[in-house]
Amino acid sequence: MVILSCPVSVTCQLIDDLNQIPLTKPVLVTDVSSVKQSVLKQAEQLTNPQIHFVGGHPMAGSHKRGVEAAKEHLFENAIYVLTKTTSATADDITYLEELLSSTKAKFIELDGEEHDEMTSVISHFPHLIASSLVHQAEKWQEKHPSIPTLAAGGFRDITRIASSNPKMWQDILFQNKNVMKRLLKDWIEEMKQLHRMLASDESEAMYHYLDQAKRYRDGLDRKGRGALMSFYDVYVDIFDQPGALKTVVTLLAEADISIKNIEILEVREGITGVLRLSFVSKEDQLTSHRLLIKHGYETMLED
Repeated sequence: MVILSCPVSVTCQLIDDLNQIPLTKPVLVTDVSSVKQSVLKQAEQLTNPQIHFVGGHPMAGSHKRGVEAAKEHLFENAIYVLTKTTSATADDITYLEELLSSTKAKFIELDGEEHDEMTSVISHFPHLIASSLVHQAEKWQEKHPSIPTLAAGGFRDITRIASSNPKMWQDILFQNKNVMKRLLKDWIEEMKQLHRMLASDESEAMYHYLDQAKRYRDGLDRKGRGALMSFYDVYVDIFDQPGALKTVVTLLAEADISIKNIEILEVREGITGVLRLSFVSKEDQLTSHRLLIKHGYETMLED
């Protein structure tokens, strides 16, 4: 069993290197690349009869990198995409699923094109947009030096993925550039449409645009884990006084509730509370919410 856990371009090279190794017994090879078509194209050129290749993509992780960011439960309830090649059999797929069953991931099979188009829409392209929003904020900072202070809340959230490893994402974007170019073209047309609405004072059309986006977003699966790491937040209204934060944290710790992240909010448009607590599960979010209310705190759950 060989698992290739490298950037996409390096994975393709390693597949070619493996093909040159004389093997005396069958070897199951898989990868964890975010782009599948280029990897599968390389795998289809295998001539070594002992190599059975199954493409893989565990859709879990964060903007952190390195072995220090590893977590035992990283793949739990995460979607794990498998893609079969001509060198692999149905038994190879079954064996791989059994081997990785302890991760508690949810396995699905997709072909390479299907995988790359969907992950581009919900993962690769959002990363590009997040990076562009950060660039825009940096340019406007020349005029408004206080932008970093105002960006401490929601802006940091929607651009969190821009903090990911730039070398890895450079590789992903160029390995999947054909789909990315199509999405960018669509995005530019979408932005032109919004520009026309504002320029022509089409307030009714803008309302329907925003409402349609809200309805679709609210209808997305809240239980499963997708391509982007999600957290469950509780906003807590606390007084700015010594020990206030410690009291909340201690209360949750005594209930064996693990907090993923804590942030004191300076910009709180549209929310109640000065403290945001992030949890990795909906269960922890709801338990914390009920516990804090029971102890007299005013809280709000993120939808």
